[in-house]
Amino acid sequence: MRAYLATSIGVACTAVLVLPLSLPSGALAASPAAPPSGRNAGPWTGPQAHPAVAVPGSTESVPLRPLGSTRARGAAAEQGVAARDVRPFSLVGVVWDDADDELRGTVQVRTRAVGTHVWSDWLEVETHNQEHGADPGTQERDSGTVRGSTAPLWVGGSDGVELRVRATEEENETGPVRSLLPRGLRLELIDPGEEPETLPYTPSEGGPDSNEEARPEARPGTESGTATGTPASLETGTSPASGTMTGELAGGAAMSAEDMASSAANEGQTELGAAEIPALTKAAVEAQVADAAARRYAAPRPRIITRKGWGANESLREKRFGYTGTVKAAFVHHSATGNNYTCKQSPSVLRGIYRYHVKSSGWRDLGYNFAVDKCGNIYEGRAGGVAKPVLGAHTLGFNSNTTGIAVLGSYSGTNPPSAATNAVAKLTAWKLGLHGRNPRGKVTLTSGGSGKYGKGARVSLNTISGHRDGFSTDCPGTRLYGKLGAVRTSAARYQGR
Repeated sequence: MRAYLATSIGVACTAVLVLPLSLPSGALAASPAAPPSGRNAGPWTGPQAHPAVAVPGSTESVPLRPLGSTRARGAAAEQGVAARDVRPFSLVGVVWDDADDELRGTVQVRTRAVGTHVWSDWLEVETHNQEHGADPGTQERDSGTVRGSTAPLWVGGSDGVELRVRATEEENETGPVRSLLPRGLRLELIDPGEEPETLPYTPSEGGPDSNEEARPEARPGTESGTATGTPASLETGTSPASGTMTGELAGGAAMSAEDMASSAANEGQTELGAAEIPALTKAAVEAQVADAAARRYAAPRPRIITRKGWGANESLREKRFGYTGTVKAAFVHHSATGNNYTCKQSPSVLRGIYRYHVKSSGWRDLGYNFAVDKCGNIYEGRAGGVAKPVLGAHTLGFNSNTTGIAVLGSYSGTNPPSAATNAVAKLTAWKLGLHGRNPRGKVTLTSGGSGKYGKGARVSLNTISGHRDGFSTDCPGTRLYGKLGAVRTSAARYQGR
C-alpha cells in the first residue's frame, strides 16, 4: 500500500508541475492567436494559429420572405422560401438574429434529390428553442455572434428546396392571433463537403437491432483505444494526466498529442524516496488517496474517432480551447437530424452539424463533447482533448462540470439501436470513471439559468441524465430517454460496480 501511495503521489507531483494557472470557470484566457468567431465578428489582425486552407464544404444562407397576406402585429405570420434550385447541400436549418427570441411555430421543409425531379414529403424541423448553447454570462454566449436556431436536419444530397415557417396561433381577448416570428429568419443550406481523400478512418457499418437493450459483456480487463491499421484516426487508450484544470485555457497545439505525452510521463514515474514525501501537503496526500479509490472503478477507454478521423475543418472553429473544472455528470441528447443516414455518412452528418453550429449559429465550436452514430461508432466532438473536462455548449444552464453526448438521429418515435446505447454506456463508464463518478449515482449541479431551473438553483440529477432533465425539451427523445436506465446499469458494470 505504501509503495502504491508513493507512486500515486509521484504522479500527482509531476502533474502539478505541468498544470497551467487556473482561471475562473467559464472565462477565456487571452491568446494572440485566437481570432473572433462568427459571421458578425470584426476583422482579425493577429497571427493565425492555423492558417486557413481550402477544405470542401460551404454554407448558403437564404433570407425568408412573407408567404400569403396574413399578418400579426405588423410581422408576417408565415414566412418561407419558394421552391427553387440551389447549390448542392445535405443539411438544413433556420436561424434568426436574436438568440433570446423564441420561434413559436412550425418549420417544414421539402427537398429535391440531386440530379432528379423527385421531391421529398414535407419534413418537420425541430424548433429547438434556446435549449442548447453556451450558458448565460459566458464569453461564448455573450460574444455578439450567437443567433437563435432550429435543430439541423439531415436530408442527404439535394439541389432544390422549399421552406415554410408558420407562427403558432394564440388566443387573446380579441380572438385568435398569430405569434410574432423572430426577426432576420434565414434558411441555412449546409454542404459538408466530400470525404477528404486522406480521411484516416471509415466508420463501421453495423446491423443495429433497435429492439435490444444495451448489454455489457463480462467486464473486460483491457480495451485498446486504437484500431489495427488506423492509428492516425484514433486517440490512444492511455490514462489522462492526474490533476484538474479549471477555466478556459489558451492553446492551439494538438491536444491528443498532449494527452499522450502527459500519460507517458505518468507511466514513467517511480516510487518516491521517504525524504521526498514530507514536501507534499496533507491535503495533497488525501486527494491522492481519494483518487486511488476512485480509480478502482476506472473503465477501459472505448475506441474514439478523432476530429481528424471525421474530417473536421479546424479553421472553422475558434482556436482557443475551453475547460470546466471536472465532469460530474453526462447529459445524453439526440441530434434531431433525422435517421435517414448510413453510418458511412456519419462523418458527413457530423461535419454538417459542426459547420451549422459555428458558421450559422455563431458558436465557438461544435456544441457536443461526443457523438455516437446508430452503428455504435463514437466520435470526438468539441476540441480540447477527449480525456479533458472540455466545456461544451449542449445543455443550457448545465454545461459547467458536465459532458454532452449526442446520438445522431431522432428518437422521439424511433427506438435507438442497441449498438448506439451500448456505445453510450461504454463512453460514459470511461469518461465518468476518470472523475470517480458512479453511473448509477446522483449528483448536485448548480444551474446557470436554463428556463427550467433559475440561475443558482441547486439541482439533484442522475449522473447520466437526459437533456430534458435539465431543460424543458423533448430531447433526447422519448424512446432514447427510456433507455437511460439500462445505460446507467451497463455503464456501472463496465466500471466493475
